[in-house]
Amino acid sequence: MLSVNEIAAEIVEDMLDYEEELRIESKKLENGAVVVDCGVNVPGSYDAGIMYTQICMGGLADVDIVVDTINDVPFAFVTEYTDHPAIACLGSQKAGWQIQVDKYFAMGSGPARALALKPKKTYERIEYEDDADVAVIALEANKLPDEKVVEYIAKECDVDPENVYALVAPTASIVGSVQISGRIVETAIFKMNEIGYDPKLIVSGAGRCPISPILENDLKAMGSTNDSMMYYGSVFLTVKKYDEILKNVPSCTSRDYGKPFYEIFKAANYDFYKIDPNLFAPAQIAVNDLETGKTYVHGKLNAEVLFQSYQIVLEE
Repeated sequence: MLSVNEIAAEIVEDMLDYEEELRIESKKLENGAVVVDCGVNVPGSYDAGIMYTQICMGGLADVDIVVDTINDVPFAFVTEYTDHPAIACLGSQKAGWQIQVDKYFAMGSGPARALALKPKKTYERIEYEDDADVAVIALEANKLPDEKVVEYIAKECDVDPENVYALVAPTASIVGSVQISGRIVETAIFKMNEIGYDPKLIVSGAGRCPISPILENDLKAMGSTNDSMMYYGSVFLTVKKYDEILKNVPSCTSRDYGKPFYEIFKAANYDFYKIDPNLFAPAQIAVNDLETGKTYVHGKLNAEVLFQSYQIVLEE
C-alpha cells in the first residue's frame, strides 16, 4: 500500500537540505516536531511552492511551473499530473481538516489527513487510509503553530509529536499562490465526487492553472487564487467510464459565476455558506473515456474576469 506520509516526508527532508536556496526556514519545537515556514516570516519561492504542492499531493504528482500568456500578458502557470488521482487529490491534497486549537486556526491539507481520516467519509469513498509513523501536514495560515497545535495533530494521527512535520504558508505569499493553483486537478475531482461520480474510475489527471500575482492581503489573495482555478484553470482527465453528469463540473455551471470571487464573497457578507458550492471548480475540463475513446470537453476559459481579479493595469 502506498504511504503518502512516508513519500511526502522524503520531499520535506529534501526541502530542509536547501532552506537558504528555497528561502524557507525550519524550526524544531520543544516536543521535537519540525515546523517549516514557507511564507509567514520568509519570502518563500517558486521551487518551495512546487515542493509544497507535491507534498500536499502525497508525493504522487509531478509539478512544474511554466510561463505562458493570457491575452498577450505573461503569467506563470502551474502544470501538474498524477496517476493516482483519488489518493493524491482527495486522500491527501484536499483541505479537509479545520484545525482549531485555542486561538490558532488553519486549514489543514496533505498526507496527515490520511492518518487522522479527516473527513472519514472521503476515505471510505476512495477506499484508502495510510499507516505510517510520520505525519506531514500543510497549514494555510499566517501564523506558525506551537507545541499545543502540533500535539493535537499528532494525537489525531496517532504518531509521536517528534514525528510531525508541519509546513505553513499564508494565502498571500508566493508558496500560497503556487500551492492553491496546484489544486487545479483536485478541484475537478472534488466536484466530480460531490455530484456523484466515483473517483476510483479516474485513471489519470493533468492540469494547468495560472498562478495569481500576490495581492495586498490574505482576503484579496483568497479571492484571486480561487479565480485562477474558476476562470482559467483547465484539467484533462482519463476515466474508465464517462458519465453525462460530468458536464456539470465546470465553474460556469454555478449561479454565482461571472464576477471575481472577492466581490461574490463580499456580497455574501463574507459567509462561505451563502456561496453556491458549484462555483469551486475548474474553468474547463476535457474527459477522455477509455470505454469509447471519445473525449468530452466542458466549460470555458474567461480572461476578462481573471484580469479584474488580478488587478491588472494595461498600458494604453
